[in-house]
Amino acid sequence: MALKLSVLDQSVAAQGVPHGQVISQSVGLAQFVEDLGYHRFWVSEHHSHPSIVGTAPEILMAAIAAKTNRIRIGSAGVMLPHYASLKVAEQFRVLNELAPGRIDLGVGRAPGSDQRTAHVLNPDRHASERFPQQILELKAWLSGHTMPVGHPGHGVFAYPQSETRPDIWVLGSSDYGAQLAAHLGLPYAYAHFITDGAGVDQALELYRDNFKPSEENPKPRAVVCVWALTAETEEQARYQFASRARWKLDRQLGRIGPMLSPKDAVASFSEAEKPHLRALEQKALIGDPQQVSQKLNDLAHRLDLEELAVITWAHDHAVQRASYALLSKALDLKKESPKFA
Repeated sequence: MALKLSVLDQSVAAQGVPHGQVISQSVGLAQFVEDLGYHRFWVSEHHSHPSIVGTAPEILMAAIAAKTNRIRIGSAGVMLPHYASLKVAEQFRVLNELAPGRIDLGVGRAPGSDQRTAHVLNPDRHASERFPQQILELKAWLSGHTMPVGHPGHGVFAYPQSETRPDIWVLGSSDYGAQLAAHLGLPYAYAHFITDGAGVDQALELYRDNFKPSEENPKPRAVVCVWALTAETEEQARYQFASRARWKLDRQLGRIGPMLSPKDAVASFSEAEKPHLRALEQKALIGDPQQVSQKLNDLAHRLDLEELAVITWAHDHAVQRASYALLSKALDLKKESPKFA
């Protein structure tokens, strides 16, 4: 079976680019990759983060729903402990009416922020402990049911209701999310781009070995989200990657901000930092289209996956678009897309 590719977009801040333009670019990118044959378009949730200005995935998804026709739209994810499960269920039921049968509700336990910001969002420091219970509540409300007798939400329903409903995905970058998704019989998305792949094999093994089938999900279904960038030549890809590499090194030093241009990033590396740059280049999924498509296919084959979600950071939005277009062509995504069948 041909590999499906999806997109995870984080609305990344770029030096010199207004935040409003970044958000508009995310909406336009969804339209762009839909035409290229990508399967899903997911957006993330971060708070008080100088590098990532996507703070409200449900609002961004509504804008994308109005501009697209086929591609699945999702959150990767809603940081569920910040919110009431009922409100999230209502938001995503409304989204499902805007794009029937195309909505993915990816949920995460992490704060998507620092601890101070998380406390402002929800002062309950133990909120994350209710994460499994919140997912069970979402499953019920998104299925058109209510809570069991004895639950405070018994007799409460999430509207609007219809024949279709959002798919719930559990997101994670550790064994916890994998085990929870397996126990609840839900699809699982692993954040390879956060761990650089460390732990992905074990997480998928735990998920598949412990998966409990359900009517909605009779077998395990997993997606791995990877960071990748391609350009016409390997040299060009490495040059554009310098922006991402600079950001990763700065983050390790506690400096977080907008992406630098590749020109400024390259100029900023000290002699002591250049070996770290080379090491990051060696691990990264970068290169010309043939190289990157082969790396993606190899990873999917090794992990026994039918689908990968690709996240691409670039200071220049045109470079980001070009990378997705080159990957689509290299993997012949239009041929596989139902829209182009």
